[in-house]
Amino acid sequence: MFQIGPYSIHSRALLAPMAGVTDLPFRRLCKEFGAGMVTGEMLTSDTRLWNSRKSQQRMLHIGEAEPRAVQIAGGDAQMLATAAQQCVERGAQIVDINMGCPAKKVCNKAAGSALLKDENLVAEILAAVVEAVDVPVTLKIRTGWSTDQRNGLRIAKLAENSGIKALAVHGRSRACRFKGEVEYDTIAEIAQQLRIPVIANGDIDSATKAKQVLDYTGADAVMIGRAAQGQPWLFEQINNFLDHGKHLAAPRLEQREQILLQHVTALHNFYGEYLGLRIARKHLGWYLQNQNNSSPSASKNSEPENFRKEFNQLEQTESQLLSIKKYFQIQIKTNEDQAA
Repeated sequence: MFQIGPYSIHSRALLAPMAGVTDLPFRRLCKEFGAGMVTGEMLTSDTRLWNSRKSQQRMLHIGEAEPRAVQIAGGDAQMLATAAQQCVERGAQIVDINMGCPAKKVCNKAAGSALLKDENLVAEILAAVVEAVDVPVTLKIRTGWSTDQRNGLRIAKLAENSGIKALAVHGRSRACRFKGEVEYDTIAEIAQQLRIPVIANGDIDSATKAKQVLDYTGADAVMIGRAAQGQPWLFEQINNFLDHGKHLAAPRLEQREQILLQHVTALHNFYGEYLGLRIARKHLGWYLQNQNNSSPSASKNSEPENFRKEFNQLEQTESQLLSIKKYFQIQIKTNEDQAA
């Protein structure tokens, strides 16, 4: 357990904010599986753009467990401060500032990890946002702008001195994007020198890896991003291994069926049928990818891929749900026959 302001975080595995992924249905699901904290999709700091359907949905927190955390991105200190205030008015209990996103469309606007080049601007932004709200402000960064400009420690100290309550560090530079090996030495150095909670992020895809990273860096927690797509139970596995030293098996096919049905139903309820159908398709792809990775028998045949192609053609909520049930009935029967 560790603290972010007044909030006690009881799990050391947190869900990273991911655009197009960490919507309310997915956050709820990960929270059910033991994520210590879940953060909504990144919002632009330009509040004039918040009237879009996408932004409005990103700001919904109905029935969400506390603390409710949102992430904002931008390069103007006053705009970020105003955005933070409006997020709090809409129910945010923690505001996270994104200085870690390497996407070109974000960096080209001098936001995300592009800010790491300008330490004076970083200090200005952090001071403005912390001053603007009375809830904890957190920050996500990378180790630096490039591999030869790893100024993560200086940024981290700026953050702590500015009143930031927790810091997440992705173990790559902006130039690396999501490629190449993650280096955890910078994270370890930051964790050693800061008094606020430090959260390690980058290629943490198993309970074993989570423990290795925590032991190596001395960080207070790990942040799980892409590895949670299609396997929200990863948080439960990490928690079990950290707390009890035992590996928890992935859910059986029957359990996966129920998780996927729950998730797809929630997506349709949240987005409506038109968008729900389309967003369910990408999540199904991630679930099937993880099934293939964990099941040798599944990877030897084309059934998951055929199912995915058929699923992507369906145009009704009920059709998607029925197709999931049919697919898992076949998979379960195949497993039973093989075990007989």
